[in-house]
Amino acid sequence: MDLGIKGKRALVLASSKGLGHGIAVALAREGANVLLCGRSGEILEANCAAINAEGHGRADWIWADLTDENFIATVGRGVADKFGGLDILVNNSGGPTPGTTEDMTEEKLETYFISMVARIISLTNSLLPGMKKQGWGRILTVASSGIIEPITNLALSNTMRPALAGWSKTLASEVASHGITANMLLPGSIATARLNDIDTANAKRTGRSMDDIRAERQARIPAGRYGRVDEFAATAAFLCSEPASYITGAMIRCDGGAARSV
Repeated sequence: MDLGIKGKRALVLASSKGLGHGIAVALAREGANVLLCGRSGEILEANCAAINAEGHGRADWIWADLTDENFIATVGRGVADKFGGLDILVNNSGGPTPGTTEDMTEEKLETYFISMVARIISLTNSLLPGMKKQGWGRILTVASSGIIEPITNLALSNTMRPALAGWSKTLASEVASHGITANMLLPGSIATARLNDIDTANAKRTGRSMDDIRAERQARIPAGRYGRVDEFAATAAFLCSEPASYITGAMIRCDGGAARSV
């Protein structure tokens, strides 16, 4: 299937590793020009070199930290200088530290709300005028399956991610007439460093081995295994595509069937 995004300009947040990097690679392989961003210039530069060596879409990078008060201005300048505008925005952020509701201090709530919610919304608002003017845009926000079923020992994530769900659904109805879609993609247990950190925290909390933790988690997944980054990234690329133009306001799960709710 031709995704119709060859030459489109995409920004992928938090794309030095994990799901963000996987999405950047998938978009570039479809011919999109991709702007990677994150906090490790060395890793981002290496990622771009690998993408450019494949010879499909062009990749470039900027340093940007979601916790930095200058994040919006930094990214805005990067988009303007590198690409002269934007067609596809992939909102992605690292997850907060594991813990229970009793671990949720006011300081932690404020810190993670800024980096996981407020900056995502503000950045999207700053880039929307250009998408509206050209009459085409894709806004994809990566969150967590914890929006559907809260995940044990991830109380902060379970609290922050649903705020984006309400925002994204509202945004979708406001921008649809401009040819812009807004969707959310919810990963389940995808094999990344983040999942390894979560499994490690659960092993420490329960006093069990990592093998036991992983076996138990995978047994609860109908697919019987952790997902791969490339599987998740392929779903993201489709939601950013031209053929997906009538999909908006949706939350798509990529979790191997793990969520039990309808």
